Amino acid sequence: MNATEIILLNFSEIRRRSIKLWQGIPEEHLHWNPDNQAFTIIEMIRHVLEGEHLFHMIIKNRGNLGDYKSPWEDLPYKSINDELQFAETYRNDFINMIKNFDSLHLEQIRIERSEVGQSKTLGDYLNRIAYHESVHTGQMLSYLRTINIERPLIWD
Repeated sequence: MNATEIILLNFSEIRRRSIKLWQGIPEEHLHWNPDNQAFTIIEMIRHVLEGEHLFHMIIKNRGNLGDYKSPWEDLPYKSINDELQFAETYRNDFINMIKNFDSLHLEQIRIERSEVGQSKTLGDYLNRIAYHESVHTGQMLSYLRTINIERPLIWD
C-alpha cells in the first residue's frame, strides 16, 4: 500500500466505525447533551460531517476559506440517516480528491492557515482531519456511557 491508500483506508475505517456508533443511538436521545454549552448528540454528528467538508474546502483552496458558506447552514436537524444522506455527496467528493494525491503531493503541498497560525503538509493535514473525527467518536462514546445507553461494539 502506498501512503495515499493508507490514508484512504484510515478515513474509511474511521467513518465505518462512526456510522456504526451513530446508528446505534436511539432517536429519543439525539438532542441530549451533558450541559448547555456542549453539542447535542445530533449536533456533534453534524459537526463531524460538516467539519470534513470545511477541511475539504481548506485543502482545495490551500488554506484560504474566502467567503465559505456551509451547505449545512439553516438545514434543520432530522435524523442520523438524513445527516448521512445529506453529507454523502460531499464525502465522495472529499475521498475522490484524496485519491488524486500521490506521495509527493502529501509531502510537498502545504496548507497555510495564517489566521490560526498553521502551516502543515497535506499529509499531516489529512491525518488531522481523521483525528478530528476519532476524537468525537470517543466523545460520543462518553456521552452514551453517561446516559447509560448500550454502546455499539466499534472495536471489531
